Amino acid sequence: MSDTMALLAQQWASQSGWEILAVVLALAYVYLAARQNIWCWPCALISTGIYSWLFWEHTLPLQTVLNVYYLGMAVYGWWHWRAMAHEEDSDTAVQTRPWLYHLVALVTLLLISILLAGVLRPWFNAQFLYVDALVTVFSLFTTYLVTQKVLENWLYWIVINMLAAWLYWQSGLLLTALLFTGYFGFAVYGYIKWRGSYLNQSPSPYAA
Repeated sequence: MSDTMALLAQQWASQSGWEILAVVLALAYVYLAARQNIWCWPCALISTGIYSWLFWEHTLPLQTVLNVYYLGMAVYGWWHWRAMAHEEDSDTAVQTRPWLYHLVALVTLLLISILLAGVLRPWFNAQFLYVDALVTVFSLFTTYLVTQKVLENWLYWIVINMLAAWLYWQSGLLLTALLFTGYFGFAVYGYIKWRGSYLNQSPSPYAA
């Protein structure tokens, strides 16, 4: 335990101001998204912009591409949530999707993750490559669900954040692992908040 705490202290001391700002804004994004506050998207935009630059500086091209995608989703999320807010009774328009939708999504995303990891295997360390692919592919899909205010997005994030925390811990990125452990708690909180909103509104046309 003392070795772990010492390593955490060492990593914290080595953090740049930009990285700390990115982490703070990332936490603000998840908290505000859980409360359906549209200002979550500017937080996401700035945080992912910083991370895109940091990952590029650290020669992590795949993570850079993922965060550039997050940048686009932040702009789209802001626009889409504003559009919904101007529609009647849509400011809390949390939606659901039927179980068949999620079953098809799960199977499709699992296959894409396996194929992606297989393609990248010759060029990258294979030890955690499949978990990395799972986290990346499911994150892309689940971010889109957030922009659409689909309730089940939080259930995806619960599993994604558990996997991501384990992945970063095994990779020696202890601070990032702690961040994603915090994300796990926010995902549970977000699901409870959004489900409460959903139960207090008109039934979704997508409900099973």
